[in-house]
Amino acid sequence: MLRKTYIAFLFFCSSICSLQAQEFQAQQFQAGDIVFQDLQCGPLCNAINAVTKGYQGKDFSHVGIVVNYQNQLGVIEAIGSKVQFTSLNIFLGRSFDATGKPLVIAGRLKKKYQKSIENACALAIASMGIPYDDRFLPNNDSLYCSELIYAVFLDAAKEKPLFKCQPMTYKQPGSEAFFPAWIDYYAQLHSAIPEGKMGLNPGLISRSSKIKIIYQYGTWLQ
Repeated sequence: MLRKTYIAFLFFCSSICSLQAQEFQAQQFQAGDIVFQDLQCGPLCNAINAVTKGYQGKDFSHVGIVVNYQNQLGVIEAIGSKVQFTSLNIFLGRSFDATGKPLVIAGRLKKKYQKSIENACALAIASMGIPYDDRFLPNNDSLYCSELIYAVFLDAAKEKPLFKCQPMTYKQPGSEAFFPAWIDYYAQLHSAIPEGKMGLNPGLISRSSKIKIIYQYGTWLQ
């Protein structure tokens, strides 16, 4: 009985320490930080990861922007059915590597571009409630995760994009065949696959020369 109680106590202490460490990490983020995440959502996330590698070859299938909203730091992200605010603790707690570290990295705009942060955060907050763009199309009154980041910094940069779009592909690398996951996905939407349409994905943004990576899988780099 004593052994079981001791093991339970150790587990409880470990959980508390883990939560405290995550809370400490969350407190060090700043408004305007761009957070990249490997959601590990299955075939669709795998297809996103396969076509564009992120910073240092890492996989990212999701991205959001840190804001101060109602005196709380959190992430504005296009996820689920709409653009919404998510606490940093929840964001950091979605997916982990084999050692229990959040599968998240964060980029901070280099000093030259930081003047756009205030307006970008305001635009991100104003975007809450906009429907999620499940077709990943430009200019259709809805937003997917990378499109949100593009849009808030586009306006902040006075129509000169901070992050550049490029033609998107849904095909397997080195092949003319679409990923089966995308074929099924768009079939369910009764929509054509938007091959070649201009857009962005998290991997592209994470490799931008305009940001500096300052957080990686539970570790602050500066």
